[in-house]
Amino acid sequence: MFEVLMTEEQKALREEIRDLVKSVPRQIILDMDADKISFPTEFLEEAGRRNLLGLRFSPEYGGRGLTWTEELIALEEIGTLGICFGCQYSLVSIVGETIHKYGTEEQKQKYLKPTLAGKKFCAEALTEPRGGSDFFGATSTAVRDGEYYILNGQKRFVVGAEGADYFAVYAKTNPGAGPHDSMSLLLVDRGEGVNVKHVYGLMGARGNGTGRLLFKDVKVPVENLIGEENQATKIFWQMMIPERLSSGAVSARASLALAARYANRRKAFGQPIRDYQGVNFKIADCITKLDAVTGFAHTVAKIVQQELGSAGYRRRLVSEVKKFSTQAQWEVLNDCMQILGGIGYTNALPIERNLRGSRLTTIWTGTTEIQNMIIQYEYFKEVLSKGIEGRDIAADVPLTEEELSEEIIYE
Repeated sequence: MFEVLMTEEQKALREEIRDLVKSVPRQIILDMDADKISFPTEFLEEAGRRNLLGLRFSPEYGGRGLTWTEELIALEEIGTLGICFGCQYSLVSIVGETIHKYGTEEQKQKYLKPTLAGKKFCAEALTEPRGGSDFFGATSTAVRDGEYYILNGQKRFVVGAEGADYFAVYAKTNPGAGPHDSMSLLLVDRGEGVNVKHVYGLMGARGNGTGRLLFKDVKVPVENLIGEENQATKIFWQMMIPERLSSGAVSARASLALAARYANRRKAFGQPIRDYQGVNFKIADCITKLDAVTGFAHTVAKIVQQELGSAGYRRRLVSEVKKFSTQAQWEVLNDCMQILGGIGYTNALPIERNLRGSRLTTIWTGTTEIQNMIIQYEYFKEVLSKGIEGRDIAADVPLTEEELSEEIIYE
């Protein structure tokens, strides 16, 4: 967010978030990256104590009733700690979105309220071994048996699995129906039949509790169903808004500032390396990308908050934010490392850790290729349904209609 556009209230919130970020001990960050800490429990507890979780949700459940703009402001600051912290902060917003929008009052009191207070931790279970980007190809099943669903199956790459008290799990409740009419969303408490296995060897984003979930005849109370049975598709698409829009928070800005300060002090051939175009042009490119991402993300945040345009239009914009932001920040961090040279490739500076973490963002919550599929689909639908608006530029050529019919062949 450009500071000149921020209200005094937003600036005050930013200072609250900055104070939270400064309170995180350096050793916790290092231990998480070394896989010595599997879940940032203390961070979430402290954020809850400060009433800084789930900012968009109603105050009656522990939120602040704010907007997507404030959430992005918060995420931009939290992102300076590393991807793990921003991810865990977003999870409260993502899982909370489903409960706040589709859950019953009992579910909000039992799950949402303690989650916003930092007393319960959540995770979402989407990806399956055979699924990946094919979310609707999920094979986990939940069979109704009286007042329970019997859940069987497995999920993988579940961020926060090791520390979560409950999981938002998508499973097929009507396997015979089409893929978009067969799934339901359940809140599943950690307990008997829920087996959490740690996923080792992550390139980055360590200490996030990422794990695999195995469900074996888990009895899930019917009252833990979110929304209607077999109607989880609309919940999924709603869930993808916080999943993907939160990626628009620019966390690479701190890394770029570090690289700029280094370039101002580091000398080569008798002068600061910032004096060389090979360096300062990279800085110019990077800050332009980050400013463009920030401006775009905050504009889309307002469109989403006010529900402007069609659902397909908003879906396209959110996918564009996710694609643009994650690609831009990966490119910026690469340039930061190049500016730092050899020292940037070591753990003497945090750029290598941030770069490793950033690589994940172009994969999770729908790969860049999945975003491209959504973007082009919604754009084609929009353009072809409207017809030609404004001037028909196809006619602004020196050829006659007859000549055009000879030159342009469609079939």
